[in-house]
Amino acid sequence: MPLPLLERATPDGLTFALTRRSSAGLALRERVPFSPGTDGPGGMPTRAPSAGEQYRFHFDMKKCIGCKCCVVACNEQNGNPAAINWRRVGEIEGGWFPNATRSYLSMGCNHCVEPTCLSGCPVDAYSKDPATGIVRHSADACIGCQYCTWNCSYGVPQYNADRGVVGKCDMCHGRLSLGQAPACVSACPEGAIAIEIVNIAEWRTTVAATASPEPSRGAASAGVPVADGSLSTTRITMPADMAPNAKPRDITHVTPEHPHWPLVIMTVLTQLSVGAFTTIWLLQLLGASSRLGLAAIASLLVGALALSASTLHLGRPVYAYRALKMWRRSWLSREVLLFTSFSAVAGLYAALLWFGGTPEGVPYVGGDASRRLTTVVGALTVALGIAGVTASACIYRVPSRPAWNTRYTLLQFNLTGALLGPLFAMAVGVGDHRWLAVAAATMAGAQFVLLAVRFLRCIASDSLELKGTARLLSTVFAKHLVARGVLLAAGAIVLPLLVAPPALALALAAGAEVLGRYLFFVSVVPKHMTTPYVPVESEAA
Repeated sequence: MPLPLLERATPDGLTFALTRRSSAGLALRERVPFSPGTDGPGGMPTRAPSAGEQYRFHFDMKKCIGCKCCVVACNEQNGNPAAINWRRVGEIEGGWFPNATRSYLSMGCNHCVEPTCLSGCPVDAYSKDPATGIVRHSADACIGCQYCTWNCSYGVPQYNADRGVVGKCDMCHGRLSLGQAPACVSACPEGAIAIEIVNIAEWRTTVAATASPEPSRGAASAGVPVADGSLSTTRITMPADMAPNAKPRDITHVTPEHPHWPLVIMTVLTQLSVGAFTTIWLLQLLGASSRLGLAAIASLLVGALALSASTLHLGRPVYAYRALKMWRRSWLSREVLLFTSFSAVAGLYAALLWFGGTPEGVPYVGGDASRRLTTVVGALTVALGIAGVTASACIYRVPSRPAWNTRYTLLQFNLTGALLGPLFAMAVGVGDHRWLAVAAATMAGAQFVLLAVRFLRCIASDSLELKGTARLLSTVFAKHLVARGVLLAAGAIVLPLLVAPPALALALAAGAEVLGRYLFFVSVVPKHMTTPYVPVESEAA
């Protein structure tokens, strides 16, 4: 539907720009019935969605000329800076000289049937409008955790550091409510973008019928998404002459991602704290008693420092408590809940150890009962800690980040705690130095094996994203990768076995894990926004 018409009026010699109200302000439900899949006037349907239907974008690649007027109009409509684009245009190249081809794919939010941004949000900032199907985001509820920017298969949500919140396309919901077309639809000079109505059940059937275990050109030519995990509703009309080797121009131009230093510190230190408490509990079971209380209190302080560091990642840290809200469906909420519980129980465990099993104010219940109570509280501390570390790893197991989306992430996070825990106990001065050194060296060896397997998996994979990760690690971050290995070998294997100062060994090993976690964040290559519609390579199992 076109924007309201502007008329020129010249009463009494003065010129005014008048906006005709006419039908532009009428509700869509009052319009003439519209056949789904067919564009109405100005790229807009002439009725509202019925039950089981929703609005969606239709993009015609045959019409697009790559002018990016839609990008500019979107930014102007929403007041975004140039670096934040809620609508983006990808260049698709293919063919062979001299018959090379280029086409363009413009994409905003796909208003998915099962939006992963919504299911992963820990504060319930996303909602799917039941009447229109539009996925909307509430800046007021958002705490700026940026989890949705990883969770979306298309990278649609964009973080605005100046505002401290995420934002995304909402199909110009305010304009739609006034009967006006979204800014991108109105701005396109070729009419390549349109709004249409889709029957959700029929769309599911179409996508399921077209999809296959491996992405195919058949799926691409049909203009439906393949293996996006959220069931995008956007329909794309592909060029009839698209080359079989067509792919996004920049899909192999990999660049480092943001390091997210607060998360680097938070994940390593929480895993260190959990590993330390696990070691302390095992030493207690084996009969050790000297300095366990001191070690527990030191470990508790490390955990508190880690949780404090995590708030620095948030755009609005004052609202960090909201992250507990959606624990039933969000791994981030579960992580917060588990580590909060871990901190509380670990505090009790540390107090029991410090006071010899009988904290102040608790009546004496006998030596054996006191030891049993301490042991049970210690077991609960370890269980909550391991569960928290596992929840942390599950946060990063998102399909849009293939290098993260593997069971090796779970092993890597838990191995960090398993190798730093014994070293921490050595540094504090509890337990048998020799056995703790052997335990640390064994866990470090397992970490080396895991790192090698992950790197070889990336090299051998057919996935361009995994190959991109291997390329970054072997070129841009080659020195970092070598330094990580040297620090790990020195701090967790050589120095402990040579009975070197335990504090030095712990510092080197912790530095190795911090460097490894830095590489974890910067070397990941996200899936290209066009991949579900223009499959390039099959991903290795």
